Amino acid sequence: MKKSNAGPLDSVALVGNPNCGKTTLFNALTGMNGYVGNRAGVTVEKKSALTRDGCFELVDLPGIYSISPYSLEEITAHDYLLHERPRAIINIIDGTSIERGLYLTLQLIELEIPMIIVINMMDEVKARGGSIDTIRLSQRLDLPVAAISARNGDNIDSILNAVKIVLEKGSPNQISLESSIQNTLNKIYALIYNSRCGLPYSFCASKLLEKDKKIMADLCLSDEITLKVNEVVNSFEQKTGDGEMCLIDARYRYVERLCRDAVHKSEGIQKSTLSEQIDNIVTNKYLALPILAAAMALIFFLTFGAIGSLLSNALESFIFGFFSDRLRLCLDWFAVPKWLESLVLDGILSGIGAVISFLPQIAILFLCLSLLEDLGYMARAAFITDKFLQRLGLSGKCFIPMIMGLGCSTPAIMATRTQENICQRKECALLIPFVSCSAKLPIYSLFAKAFFPKHQALVILSMYAIGFALAIVIGLALKKTVFAQSNAAFIMELPAYRLPKISSVLKSTLDRCRGFIVKAGTLIFLMSIVIWFLRSFTPSLSIATAPNESIFSLLGTALAPLFTPLGFGDSKSSIALLSGLVAKEAVVSTMSVLYGASNAALSGAIVSSYTPLSAYCFMLFCLLYSPCISALATIRKELGLRWSLASAVLSFSTAYLVTFAVYQIGSLL
Repeated sequence: MKKSNAGPLDSVALVGNPNCGKTTLFNALTGMNGYVGNRAGVTVEKKSALTRDGCFELVDLPGIYSISPYSLEEITAHDYLLHERPRAIINIIDGTSIERGLYLTLQLIELEIPMIIVINMMDEVKARGGSIDTIRLSQRLDLPVAAISARNGDNIDSILNAVKIVLEKGSPNQISLESSIQNTLNKIYALIYNSRCGLPYSFCASKLLEKDKKIMADLCLSDEITLKVNEVVNSFEQKTGDGEMCLIDARYRYVERLCRDAVHKSEGIQKSTLSEQIDNIVTNKYLALPILAAAMALIFFLTFGAIGSLLSNALESFIFGFFSDRLRLCLDWFAVPKWLESLVLDGILSGIGAVISFLPQIAILFLCLSLLEDLGYMARAAFITDKFLQRLGLSGKCFIPMIMGLGCSTPAIMATRTQENICQRKECALLIPFVSCSAKLPIYSLFAKAFFPKHQALVILSMYAIGFALAIVIGLALKKTVFAQSNAAFIMELPAYRLPKISSVLKSTLDRCRGFIVKAGTLIFLMSIVIWFLRSFTPSLSIATAPNESIFSLLGTALAPLFTPLGFGDSKSSIALLSGLVAKEAVVSTMSVLYGASNAALSGAIVSSYTPLSAYCFMLFCLLYSPCISALATIRKELGLRWSLASAVLSFSTAYLVTFAVYQIGSLL
């Protein structure tokens, strides 16, 4: 794949509704491996890559229903299409919902950018007994139209050839709506034609009829022209009503005429689809919540039950048995210095191994979540929980970011971009850290195994339950105070159920596991070295001959009184919590280094330092206290420094107060 030396490559934008197959097509045309989720909101920012033939830069824009700068997805697409002006557009449409897709097509035509239309999911259209006359549709719109199935790879190769043809032809002819509204648009077009704003005049004319203030500001019209435009719009509205609603109705009537000519659905009585039949059960008024609870319970059983524990124990035995013994023999054979052997075995291997040994359980959790996403159930879960979340000042769309938080808070916070309401977005970002992420799982597993061996799954489940419960309580408090406002309407497409694509599910699981492993190989690696150094040396940088002489001991002694009322006021706990601010996985790796023990031995070592009550309180504090640096940095990037600090303060104060109450009441009982 070679890039021409003549200049930058032509950019081609991939535009369509949410869940229409954009990312699948993007992967097929570029050879990339972006994760494909069967739900809206998977792509929340544009991404780009070279096409396989190296001729174009393909830009995958977020899924949108219109080019109105309201939601963050629409703002991203709106700004790119209007101000960066790609050389061409590939407009991908879900063939099973072609009317909705063509509504966006009419708006894209107004941008005066060369465009082709790609009708996706033709295999599903045929399975339902329907057909789409692409030749007739192409003639009516004067645009190339290709029929494909992105999942199966059918007819993908024709798309880039069509792009090359349309680039030679130029921008499409403008469509003509009904005479009453088209005449008004033509009048506005004539008034603004000489504004030299660099924006497509047809698009601007439509937006001015909709009274779009942003476009009015971008055009920089003179007072005289602005007055004349307002006169035209007001005159039209006096005769027909609201200009925006009239324009929407006119577009849909145009789409109806197109579909009447080119779209043929099966005759006779339409049977309900499989998705509709399944939804009659899973979204049933009485069955929806029990089914959702059962699905979540099954995930926890698989993750923390016999299967997850067996795999985790096997990996732990390999790391701290076979691998550790061979590594020790290798170091002895090379006669490395004792301090270096201690660093490698007691520092690096002990720290990283303690975290990596929990990878099987984390992989099972990620696999289950990926299966639900690819199946299409996640969107239903958002719909089911919307009524409840509305009471917290949120919408059902917040459910997906919060469930993503079970994996990692960082991408979950980024996923709040799908919220149209900025207040809901801020509130959701503040609540996500209370959802227990996978990085905290090693902490729970370590302490539950040591102190509650007969009830490990139940104790760990209580952590997740407490996290969600506190998120509810704090959400209610925030709604009554900081975010007191009317709730935004909940609108989300329910995609058709599809059999999970194994490659997509494995890709998602492997990507998430890779992120966990990379963190273990970077942050945890560095933290293990730092903790080993602090544990082995004195402030004067001489080797510590006694534990109480080390830098670690001095730091721990200074911090310990802060946590004494919580039940774990010892220096090792304090240092472990401090390292957890970098990454929550570092809590276990730090303890492993500090106690100089592998996971199996560590369980026995911590028994002498905690009681069952203080151990539970330590787990509880780790669940709730300040998010890791990565999550805080993401909040700062998405919402600003003020909200990042607010998240840290809210989490830490909640953790301290709740843990204090649990320990003090537990001690009395």
